[in-house]
Amino acid sequence: MHFGYKTAVVGGAALLISLAMLALFGVLLWYVIRALRKYLREPPARAEDAAVKRSLGEALKAHRARCGMTQEFVAQSLGVSRQAVSKWESGASDPSTVNLLALAKLYGVSADELLREAQ
Repeated sequence: MHFGYKTAVVGGAALLISLAMLALFGVLLWYVIRALRKYLREPPARAEDAAVKRSLGEALKAHRARCGMTQEFVAQSLGVSRQAVSKWESGASDPSTVNLLALAKLYGVSADELLREAQ
């Protein structure tokens, strides 16, 4: 079997295209890793998010205390666990929209008021 000049040229071109695609993938991977590292090192955004969560939790806790309710009572009223109420008040998680509306109704305030206190 004899391979001519044209076969060598086509094979060489395919090799060059493969190498170019590999280099492009490497550069793209480098940029993605660099962007992820930069995102993970940015504390101000996460600190700001934590402050908002903390203040929403503080508002929820203040309203619960004002109403003289326990976390257990709030949890039973909403059909969630006491741990869920504790996480909302500590800022570890946020209540869903449905639960936020139920909390506002239970505390006798509007949901808008709860969210305004969180800003």
